[in-house]
Amino acid sequence: MASLKISEQDVVNAICLYVADKKQVKVEEVEVELMYDDDYGFSAETFVHGRKQILVKQNLIEALRMWLDQILGRDPFSGIQLVLDDDEGIIAIIS
Repeated sequence: MASLKISEQDVVNAICLYVADKKQVKVEEVEVELMYDDDYGFSAETFVHGRKQILVKQNLIEALRMWLDQILGRDPFSGIQLVLDDDEGIIAIIS
């Protein structure tokens, strides 16, 4: 199967879905800011009702697995690689 590129907006959408599920809130109540640091790698800052939580790379992968399964109906255990693209931001490549 060919690889699939997940846009930065869809990565954010996946994280919103994941956090909403974990916190038992509406997806619209979740705010996400993706981050990349040379020392720490990929992460995301999430806000729900004014409370901040930091998600590490493994949480982002878990969120993308959930999104692949529930939204796209694809194998959630496909290879997922997060990529920092100069033009497109933080994207995911699914193999």
